[in-house]
Amino acid sequence: MVRGLAWAGLAILCWVPLFSVAKRTLPYVDAFALGSLRYLIGIAVFVALLAAIEGRRALSYDGRFAHAAALGVVGITGFNLFVWIGLGFTLPEHASIILALQTPLIALGVWLTRGNRPPRFTLGCVAVAIAGVLIVVTKGEPARAIADVAKGGALLGDLLVLCGAIAWVAYTLSAARFPGWSALRFTVLTCIPGAAGLLAAHALAVALGVVALPSAAAVWDVGWQILYFSVGTVVLGVLAFNAANRRLGPLNTMLMMNLVPIGVFAIEASLGRSFTAIEVGGALVVVAALVANNLYLRGTSARR
Repeated sequence: MVRGLAWAGLAILCWVPLFSVAKRTLPYVDAFALGSLRYLIGIAVFVALLAAIEGRRALSYDGRFAHAAALGVVGITGFNLFVWIGLGFTLPEHASIILALQTPLIALGVWLTRGNRPPRFTLGCVAVAIAGVLIVVTKGEPARAIADVAKGGALLGDLLVLCGAIAWVAYTLSAARFPGWSALRFTVLTCIPGAAGLLAAHALAVALGVVALPSAAAVWDVGWQILYFSVGTVVLGVLAFNAANRRLGPLNTMLMMNLVPIGVFAIEASLGRSFTAIEVGGALVVVAALVANNLYLRGTSARR
C-alpha cells in the first residue's frame, strides 16, 4: 500500500504541470509532433532502463506482441492524439477535469467487460461527476457550447479529450492481463508499439498536408519542455502510474489522479487565469462525487 501510494504520488507530481506546459508548447510544435517527440526520447530511455534492470531477455514479447501492440496503440497512441489535438481547442483545466472522469469510467468499464455491476451509490456518484464536468466545460451554458462545436469551439476539444480518457481507461483495465510482467516491462513493451502508432499518424498527417514538420529552431525553443514531456511525464509518469495501478488497483489509482486537476487549476490561477464561480463549483462537484464514491466502496469493503 505504501509503495503504491508513493508511486501514485510520483505520477501526480509528474503530470500536474503537463496540461499547462503542453498548452503553451503547442504554438511551437503541433499535437502530432509533440506526441512523436515525447515518445521517441521516452522510448530510448525506457529500453535502456529495462535492459539494464531486467536484462535484454525482458525486451521479448513472449508471443504476446499482438495483444501488447493493440493495447499500446489504443492507450498510448489514442490518448496522445486525442488529448493533444483536443488541448489545442480547449483549456488546460478543462482537459484535466475531463480526465478526472476516468475514475467513474473505470467503474463502468468493469461493468461492461466483467459483468460487475457497480452499486447504486457508485452509479449515482458517476452521474453527479459527469454533471459536474458538463458544468465546467459549458460554463453553465450548454446550448452555446454545443453551437460552438461546428466552429471548432472549446467543446470540440473537450470531446476529443474525453475520447483520450476512454482510451487510457481501456489501457488501465487491460494491464491486469499481463500478470507475469513487471510494471516496467509492461510499460516499455506497450509504449514501443504506441510510439510507432504516433510516428505513423504524424507521417500521415505530414503527407496529407495537415501539418508540417517543425523546424529545428521551433524544437529548440521548447527544448526543456520536450525534455520534461519525455523524461518527466513518459518515463517517470507512465511508469509510476502503472506501478501504482499494480499495487492499488485501477479504482484507487484513478482516485488519486483526481489531485491532478486541482493542481492544474492552481497552476493556471498562479499564471493569472481567472475562473468563474460556476467553473470552480463544477470542479468541486466532480472531486466531491469521486471522493464520496471511494469512501463508500472502502466502507463496504471493510464491512465484509
